[in-house]
Amino acid sequence: MAKLIRLPNTDQRLVKQCLKGDAKAQREVYERYAAQMLSVCKRYLRSVEDAEEVLSNTFIKVFKKIDQYSGEGALGAWIRRIAVNEALNFMRYQKNLFVEMDTENHVEHSHSSFLEELNAEHLLLLIEELPVGYRTVFNLYAIEGYTHKEIGEMLNISDNTSKSQLSKARKQLQNRLEGDKLLYKEQ
Repeated sequence: MAKLIRLPNTDQRLVKQCLKGDAKAQREVYERYAAQMLSVCKRYLRSVEDAEEVLSNTFIKVFKKIDQYSGEGALGAWIRRIAVNEALNFMRYQKNLFVEMDTENHVEHSHSSFLEELNAEHLLLLIEELPVGYRTVFNLYAIEGYTHKEIGEMLNISDNTSKSQLSKARKQLQNRLEGDKLLYKEQ
């Protein structure tokens, strides 16, 4: 008995055609999701060239493993998960940038009201300037919604290291935001 895949008609049709190796369907999937996935990749990697390379690897993997897509959840969410994993793998191969940290004095910082008012584009630029370890954990936790346990498993670090990296990322962002706030008041 064949498994019923409940997808919107377009996604259902595209997946079925991709399973048959239809190049037009593959192109349509790529065109539909490439820009969004490039944005995901850019959040983890500093150079556009690296993000584009990861994007290419993402879609190669998507088309090789399209038979593993169960139809549960959105096709875009499935592709996004692959993009995040590919970005993390790319970073791992470059070098191991995570160091176990002493987290006994770990303190979570709350978001300031200024952060909420800040222009999203400016915030993304500040996140991009974070050291790669901080940026990666911040993106996985704050943007992608992973738990510290999941992040630890994905990056092969402890939960406490993930918490520490997040805390330090937040602190660095907060310091930059406070500096920007002072500059803004002086103008």
